[in-house]
Amino acid sequence: MTLYFIGLGLGDEKDISVKGLDAIKKSELVFLESYTSLLGIKEKELEKFYNKKIILADRNLVEKEAEKILEPAKDKDVAFLVVGDPFGATTHTDLFLRAKEKGINVEIIHNASIMNAVGEVGLELYKYGKTTSIPYWEKNFEPETPYDVIKMNKANGLHTLCLLDIKADKERFMTVNEGLQILKKIEDKRKEKVITDNLLVIGVARIGQDNQVIKVGTIKELENFDFGGQLHSLIIPGKLQIVEEEALEIYKK
Repeated sequence: MTLYFIGLGLGDEKDISVKGLDAIKKSELVFLESYTSLLGIKEKELEKFYNKKIILADRNLVEKEAEKILEPAKDKDVAFLVVGDPFGATTHTDLFLRAKEKGINVEIIHNASIMNAVGEVGLELYKYGKTTSIPYWEKNFEPETPYDVIKMNKANGLHTLCLLDIKADKERFMTVNEGLQILKKIEDKRKEKVITDNLLVIGVARIGQDNQVIKVGTIKELENFDFGGQLHSLIIPGKLQIVEEEALEIYKK
């Protein structure tokens, strides 16, 4: 019996690999992790395509009630579906380790994730530095970590991928515009000229989907641009090579 960690890719139900689809079809229980990312379709469409009942797995289920996933996998095939790649979030590594500790057979079926799909914008993947997240600011919680990461990467000539906050339970999905506003607020406090109106940035929305948007421009040019529905990400380029500059020109139009 096996616990399958299956990446769904970034688009719709058809992004599943043949290997992943085979594993879903033979699984008695199918869980869909529903809090670190989202597909562009509802779970009902997945159920129809897979011909399987899908159990939504929120953060509480995966992190605090993981036994509901792990115990059945001791004597039956169980599928744990993740948008993107199974190891795009550390919470999935924790589930993997707990399964291993219990002696459960585990199989990983990978797929595309935001970490490699951003290659489409034309920046070389090996020139990305540390990835950072931009969380929503709340009372007594105004982290400046993304600013520090961007500053460090830029000093080394490296690009920065900024993952924007998702609060699926509240249906809040940070936009590129909101992410830029937070970075500008940090700049107002720090005044280190890391984030300026003429800084070149790349906003991406729904990458991997038919209606994806990739837009390149300065912060001043993009801070009011409408990128449409979720999910969004933000890229701060580092030192550009000629080919990278030529690629970005495509998305400035």
